[in-house]
Amino acid sequence: MEKPSNTIVSIIIVTCGKQDYLQKCLASCLKQTIQDFELIVIDNSSQVAFGQGIRKLYPPVKLFKGPLSYCESLNQGINDSCGEYIFALNDDVTLECGYIEQALKAISQDKKIGMVSGKILRSDARTIDTTGLFLSYWRTAKERGYGKIDCGQYEKPEYVFGVNGAVLFYRKKMLEEIKEPEGYFDPAFHVFYEDLDLAWRAQRAGWKAYYTPAAIAYHVRGGSFRLESKGIGKPFARRYLSQERHLDLIKNRYLAIIKNEKFFAFILHLPGIILFELLQWGYCIIHSPHLIVLFLHKMKYFPAAFRKRKLPLRR
Repeated sequence: MEKPSNTIVSIIIVTCGKQDYLQKCLASCLKQTIQDFELIVIDNSSQVAFGQGIRKLYPPVKLFKGPLSYCESLNQGINDSCGEYIFALNDDVTLECGYIEQALKAISQDKKIGMVSGKILRSDARTIDTTGLFLSYWRTAKERGYGKIDCGQYEKPEYVFGVNGAVLFYRKKMLEEIKEPEGYFDPAFHVFYEDLDLAWRAQRAGWKAYYTPAAIAYHVRGGSFRLESKGIGKPFARRYLSQERHLDLIKNRYLAIIKNEKFFAFILHLPGIILFELLQWGYCIIHSPHLIVLFLHKMKYFPAAFRKRKLPLRR
């Protein structure tokens, strides 16, 4: 049975309770020009007092307690949401007051637009974090404009491949159509590449992604997942990831390719894929050789990825 609701947007924020990220994120949500939304927070912090503080300061928030992986957290939030649109945020994101309004304008242009990306800047408000997610030649997730200074070079609204996992604006109808048995996001990914996998599945099912520069947000790149504060904003993040997160980063690229890549496209991009493999595993051999052995245990996820490849998608 569908949940009766007048809610247009369900905002889902996943938090680990680091610093004061969540308070700033919630404050920016409450200042939006469109107020027809519900707020859902997935609390993956280890402190009971943190969740109690959220309930006290923000009574309207629906609070769910983890710990859960990032993908499991998003699935939990979406399952309990009432909105026609899903707006999932990392807690280290803050929004300009018109973000939701501009995202709704963009997604309403075409009934086949299922994803919207705004212009996401770093916390310095001048460095670009992403202006849309793309699939690179070597089959990695490519953030357009990543690390460049914003000089107005991405002021044209246009179609893109997908949207970055820190600021996800989705049409819920699309999510229902491409949902897998385990959820909207594949829990095998835990974190990293889950946004590319979902965008790839959506593209295969005939959905589109759109970029609008009028929707602006700010992201503390690495604030939620990197081990050290000095790694925040750095372009090469592997050295600042925990061992488990580094393994996820390696494993999930393979899972996304196995689940979504067509055979002839794989052959076409094989030179780039091989080059990336040489660079990736060369780095591991030099800096983290123990990851090679640990990665063998992660291969248990591969058979399931091949099975999911055969799942039908509604078009």
